Amino acid sequence: MQKFLLLLPLFVLSLYTGTTNAQNAPIVPEGKIRYLIAHNWSKKMAALDYISQQRKERDAYMWGGSQSEWKEYGELFITPETSFYRNSDETAQDDESSYSWRRSAYAIRRNFGTGSMLDQIEQLGTVYVIEDSLHCQDWKILNDLKEVAGHLCMNASWTDTVKGQRIIAWFALDLPISSGPERFCGLPGLILEVEINDGAMVITADKMDMRALTTEEAAVPKKIKGKRIKEGDYTDIVWKYVQEKKKEEVPWFWGLRY
Repeated sequence: MQKFLLLLPLFVLSLYTGTTNAQNAPIVPEGKIRYLIAHNWSKKMAALDYISQQRKERDAYMWGGSQSEWKEYGELFITPETSFYRNSDETAQDDESSYSWRRSAYAIRRNFGTGSMLDQIEQLGTVYVIEDSLHCQDWKILNDLKEVAGHLCMNASWTDTVKGQRIIAWFALDLPISSGPERFCGLPGLILEVEINDGAMVITADKMDMRALTTEEAAVPKKIKGKRIKEGDYTDIVWKYVQEKKKEEVPWFWGLRY
């Protein structure tokens, strides 16, 4: 019985794929996807194992109620071989302007054809340009299925040992591009939803415009300002900062993107 339950999602997947291929032309993996990003301060605090329970309860009281969650948008531009993710200028809630610090430089580019990455990330007072071979997460694909933004998706898990995050991603079975929101990539389909630390942050595709990108949307700037480093260097910077905040018993996400 247990073996049957494990195989059932794969049977549903094959049935769905066969029906889709028979009735519809394959979806061209090119276009613009808008993601709704929901942050929950109380759950972010609860996920920190180095903060005292007293501090967590105090912060939960301060950030509880209507202040516990705020939302923003991100946008992803994809082609069959490339992707570009950035903050959106579109606001998701009325008090968005009160979090103007989030408008720092943030541009995430992936080229799956050449196996390269080019990211511009501003944090801790410095703009970093991370130019390196492509680095994606080491996902473990699971068997659950659900619909996200009108696409049947399968889930996968990964643990970020630097930030101490448990991450579940849902990738579309009919969009064969290995990209996603933020810096997530490396699955056999486009990532349409990400849940971090049991809802501390949830990123969900809520608007999809599948079409050929304009020249401006697909273009890569000739010059990108910032301190050029490799992915390993960037990981070391993040790790050292997180360790410092642990010693100080201060939330690391006040200074780093979650």
